[in-house]
Amino acid sequence: MTDILNLKDKIALVTGGARGIGASIVKALISEGARVAFTYVNPSPAADALKKMAPDRIMGIQADCANPTQTKNALEKIMSKWGGIHILVLNAGITRDRVSWKLNISDFDQVIETNLRGVFVTAQAVIPYFREQNYGKIIAIASINGIRGKAGQGAYAASKGGVIAFTKTLAKELGPKNINANVIAPGLIETEMTKDLPEEIINAALHETAVKRLGTTADVAGAVLFFASDLTRHITGQVLNVDGGQLI
Repeated sequence: MTDILNLKDKIALVTGGARGIGASIVKALISEGARVAFTYVNPSPAADALKKMAPDRIMGIQADCANPTQTKNALEKIMSKWGGIHILVLNAGITRDRVSWKLNISDFDQVIETNLRGVFVTAQAVIPYFREQNYGKIIAIASINGIRGKAGQGAYAASKGGVIAFTKTLAKELGPKNINANVIAPGLIETEMTKDLPEEIINAALHETAVKRLGTTADVAGAVLFFASDLTRHITGQVLNVDGGQLI
């Protein structure tokens, strides 16, 4: 455990934390001594296994981050069990990839609902706690495609671009209350979802990177630890690309 991060006994909420990047973030925070609640929409063996990893310091809560009532109930469970919250990681996200002229409106709405509305609903629910204690860390997981756009990812890129703009707004609004709000924008990361991508898409992403490898969920989790720590006391409203140089 590294004392420099000063995360021992901090309380975090990670949305969409049952698998992939979210699960890696939960494990990283736990490894640094934090207590972590994570939300998930559908029950799964992955969620159950994560809960059992450290039952006294991990809480899994079934809740849709875009649903205000479910989000409020999740926060009440955290407050009832642990009595506080210090870190919010807005990770939940979905994608429905298709070129714009073939993109179904209901698919577009679903992506915006989870990826952007979910960020707004969850942040709005947590902010009063942060403001009252004059402290908080908000970390939103976006994407480099929310910065540059991406053919075939109109809904996803739009949602993540919105996440970036909204988080920067939070940084301006909440800075006087000692609340930092920052964004992590991953490139293509090796997860269960990316394993199913066509080989040509993987190769194209590899070609774009400077380091000639894909990122791992641990790479993103490491950036979360940095933003969650007090090392970033004077850093807010920033976008950190965790992409191996994919965007440069």
